[in-house]
Amino acid sequence: MPIHGLPSNLPPSKPAHFDIERVIRPNILSLHPYRCARDDYKEGILLDANENALGHSISNDQVLNHELKPSLELDLHRYPDPSHDPIKDRLRSLRSISSIDHIFLGVGSDEVIDLLMRVCVTPGGQEKILITPPTYGMYSVCAQVNDVGVVKVPLELSGAQGEGGTKGRFSLRVDTVKSAIDADPGIKLIFICSPGNPTGTLIPLASIKALLDHEKFKGIVVVDEAYIDFSDEGSSAVSLVKEYANLCVMQTLSKSFGLAAIRLGIAIAQPPLIQVLTNTKAPYNISTPAASFALAALSSPALISMRGNVDKLVKSRGELLQALSALKHLGVGSPIGGNDANFLMIPILNKAEPHKPDNVRAQKVYKTLAEERGIVLRFRGNEAGCEGCLRITVGSEEENEAVIRELGRLLREI
Repeated sequence: MPIHGLPSNLPPSKPAHFDIERVIRPNILSLHPYRCARDDYKEGILLDANENALGHSISNDQVLNHELKPSLELDLHRYPDPSHDPIKDRLRSLRSISSIDHIFLGVGSDEVIDLLMRVCVTPGGQEKILITPPTYGMYSVCAQVNDVGVVKVPLELSGAQGEGGTKGRFSLRVDTVKSAIDADPGIKLIFICSPGNPTGTLIPLASIKALLDHEKFKGIVVVDEAYIDFSDEGSSAVSLVKEYANLCVMQTLSKSFGLAAIRLGIAIAQPPLIQVLTNTKAPYNISTPAASFALAALSSPALISMRGNVDKLVKSRGELLQALSALKHLGVGSPIGGNDANFLMIPILNKAEPHKPDNVRAQKVYKTLAEERGIVLRFRGNEAGCEGCLRITVGSEEENEAVIRELGRLLREI
């Protein structure tokens, strides 16, 4: 069954063992998407969408110091553009993508995650997703909401934790993932977080290619690259999209762009999957104010600023790592995972057994810092392979100094 809205003259997809029409649920393949008012005409006397022709009801007198004035001038009484092609075109240029029909925009990456499950995985638990814990928690949450099964293949942790120990490294065991796939043909999606959250570990492109090429896997590999701009150049799986129709790469403006509040996520894939996502999404999922911020963030001056901020954070990441190593004698273990994101994950060790991660002590550090010292970290000790761990986002120079100072003082006390 052809995908509605997709040109019929597309070349055969690669790899040869992949057929998207066998991955997408039949009810989604047959879906005729909602036709919204702005699909056809965006200019003129617009009397087609039952909008309020008199405009919004917020007066300038209600706006303190007129800080909302730019947003109030955005024709808020009109429905937003359903496609936002100018944003996609700037992303195309930034990520060296061949055309905008390879790009989908969602309300954060979470909408993309949810949509992928809804279009690919039939509810009921017979069809499943595969995740590699420790990993981003929304994969499991969305799976439960959509009533789909979850297969877990934990990342492998190598290296010792503790004072003077080798830094623990997480890695993806491709052979183990392949074995899980071979044992369960109901797996439709594989979610790989790279760099990982909470591990900060970058998954090599060779490992991703090995899964894409695995003939027994007929589904889609989803690579979540929320933190990719903090990694070395050339690390992104976007470079594989032109070759693999069974790949979907997710990115976001929340991290390196510093626009978490506007909730704009990105899916990059070949046109058939992008068309399916477009057919299924809500008609006006990206708001006009969010789109305005996104377009500005993708302008040339803003991209220069973004890259400058990334460079500063990467430098600060190294400095924070060095400062944390000076607290080893107080029970700060060697960092767990990789250094490819804008955070570090460190184990808090037991006082009596200085090579043993201590969840109780880590919880006390976490709560005391937040409730008494005004410093909020993230406790990750209940994740697979992360016992006793706190995740520390790289902050400003002043914030990083405060973390080291207060963490040192607290560890002397508890």
